[in-house]
Amino acid sequence: MQAHAAHSLEAEELSHLVHLRKTRRGRRKTGHVHELTLGERVSDGVARIVGSWRFIIIQSALLVLWMGLNVTAYVEQWDPYPFILLNLALSFQAAYTAPILMMSQNRQSNIDRQAAQHDYDINLKAELEIELLHQKIDLMREKEIAELIGIIRMLQGALCDASGRPLSQAPVAIPKPAS
Repeated sequence: MQAHAAHSLEAEELSHLVHLRKTRRGRRKTGHVHELTLGERVSDGVARIVGSWRFIIIQSALLVLWMGLNVTAYVEQWDPYPFILLNLALSFQAAYTAPILMMSQNRQSNIDRQAAQHDYDINLKAELEIELLHQKIDLMREKEIAELIGIIRMLQGALCDASGRPLSQAPVAIPKPAS
């Protein structure tokens, strides 16, 4: 009859469950929408553009065109063979793109961390709710068993064997094992 004790929640778990319920209700009411700043929108836009195949293909085509025009001297060579100006332009691009991409990645990392914490909270809340349901079911089962035992005892007292004595006073016959 101590089955429900194995499923009982600690006071700390109950308080945590109440906190999770309130937090969830609070999120539902506020909508929990975060307005992006200008820097966040710019960093996301740059990351979206620079991280696309379209950008890579266009940049590759421009690099090949730049080198082709300077090597063949079809147009006046503005950046001869070691392509120092091209190297400077690509270094400038990398110097500004890398920190902007890192800002976008950091923001995405924070979003992912919050989502993981939210998932953990939901899983923990579900686990605690299931524990409470186990407690309720165990208590219902114990109550039902106690009622059934009471009914059996009442019926035993009311029944009589063939001799007219109450069954509860009749000797109990132990069945012999079949040989």
